[in-house]
Amino acid sequence: MRFKEIVRIMGIPVVVASLCCFTPIIIVLFGLGSVALAGSLADSLYGDYKWAFRLGGLVFLGLSVLSYIRRQKGICTLDEAKKRRNEIFNIIFITLTVAIIGYFVWLYVVLEYIGKFLHIWS
Repeated sequence: MRFKEIVRIMGIPVVVASLCCFTPIIIVLFGLGSVALAGSLADSLYGDYKWAFRLGGLVFLGLSVLSYIRRQKGICTLDEAKKRRNEIFNIIFITLTVAIIGYFVWLYVVLEYIGKFLHIWS
């Protein structure tokens, strides 16, 4: 797998999983609410619903990997999947590993610094 394919597979799931902290930033950047509202929303979404967002990201990641395996690799039947199970395992392992690393970098580095720059959280 090339890095470009991995990024394409995991891009949307990582954003979905980090919507708990990305939504308040979007609200402030587009002028849809105040910093106080965004901070309160961030506390509520991250504190109470972070696992729901993470589960949603994991579901989207599973759908992305399934779509990639079926469309790009042409593995549509169970017999074909049994023959190429090592390739499927490698795709899932690499994508999951890179998605977890991408999630932590996106959420705890990029969004953290953007939120501090916008004074949403201290």
